[in-house]
Amino acid sequence: MLVRQIAVGTMQNFVYLLADRPGGVGLVVDSGWEIDPVIKAAKEAGVTVRFAVATHRHSDHTSSLRELADSLGAKVVAHRRSPIDHDVSVDDGDVLSLGEAEVKVIYTPGHTEDSICLYDGEDLFTGDTLFIGNCGRTDLPGGSQKELFGSLHDVILKLPPSTVVYPGHDYGDVPFRRLGEEALSNPVLSARDYDEFLGVP
Repeated sequence: MLVRQIAVGTMQNFVYLLADRPGGVGLVVDSGWEIDPVIKAAKEAGVTVRFAVATHRHSDHTSSLRELADSLGAKVVAHRRSPIDHDVSVDDGDVLSLGEAEVKVIYTPGHTEDSICLYDGEDLFTGDTLFIGNCGRTDLPGGSQKELFGSLHDVILKLPPSTVVYPGHDYGDVPFRRLGEEALSNPVLSARDYDEFLGVP
């Protein structure tokens, strides 16, 4: 799978370009501040972008998503509970086909009620559900600490430790990391139970 990690905006956001191969069929993950770097990356890789996917509804991830999709001739994809304008509604377990590859939708509520991750079998694009070194906040509308704990411990940690975690923001000491390593160093993943999770700063 072709993966391009693109830094955009003033809030240390990451946007991602995925494709089955260079010159193949792809999707973009999120778009909050600027679309030009994403369009440039797609053109340089020769990728035909089929979908523009929102990991969750917050504006720093979605404010330019429709503009980006229209510029690329793509469809906007979001979870069925998302309030943002979108063309394709998805839920847990749904699959987005990209030529010779597939990307699975994993429903991970907690940061927001419409949070999803995208998993291609090797890479996990986590939006604001999981960062390098921490996780997304839950004190905004639609947030739930209990749901986020479940998404992290009952869903994400069940994936292979070789999975590469690609977060929605550049908040960590590295821009991405294998899940097995992250599980050892990230206190929200190493917490032994919900009470310990609640105590993580």
